[in-house]
Amino acid sequence: MDQPSDPPAHRGIFLAFEGGDGAGKSTQVELTAKALRDAGRPVLVTRQPGGTSLGASLRQLVLHGADVSPRAEALLFAADKAQHVHELVRPALERGDDVVTDRYTDSSVAYQGVGRRLGADEVYRVLEWATGGLFPDLTVVLDIPVAEGRRRRDALPDRVEAEPDSFHERVRRHFLDRAEADPERYLVLDATLPADHLNARVIQALESRGWLG
Repeated sequence: MDQPSDPPAHRGIFLAFEGGDGAGKSTQVELTAKALRDAGRPVLVTRQPGGTSLGASLRQLVLHGADVSPRAEALLFAADKAQHVHELVRPALERGDDVVTDRYTDSSVAYQGVGRRLGADEVYRVLEWATGGLFPDLTVVLDIPVAEGRRRRDALPDRVEAEPDSFHERVRRHFLDRAEADPERYLVLDATLPADHLNARVIQALESRGWLG
């Protein structure tokens, strides 16, 4: 799969926050973006699916619309990422902005490839093509027990959130296995800890890589 690489000096940092539903990704995205901006760095904050006009429509269709087959779901999420990279992510990085995203390709591999049992490698290859091989410089996995994630989530879950615990356990296990296999590009944090503690760990990781400070 994708290999870690140092972001070129002329390009921004690409950070992704991943993990199960209810892990607090949005909070960490906001806190990290603030820390980068406080350091004088321009930052694009986004989320997937969504973030573009096409992505917003696809998000509504897949998560809140009529029933979608697993393969169609995977392809629609890949289309969201293709548009996202073309319209937002790659242009921002190339002009020197940092990009902080709430979910990216790892979510699709975990949820559709493993959760839906379509095959992690098969879904990965589709995403690699869709994104032109653009992967994050660092992916932060916010790990949370499935039961705790369900407790934190909204009362009205979307189609994916409503899947049984066995589905979400497979997703969680994939995130952890992927991070264990590639520790240079992944940082796993216990999402049950306080938000400020988690963000301090993220900033420390950026500083240790020479990307901040």
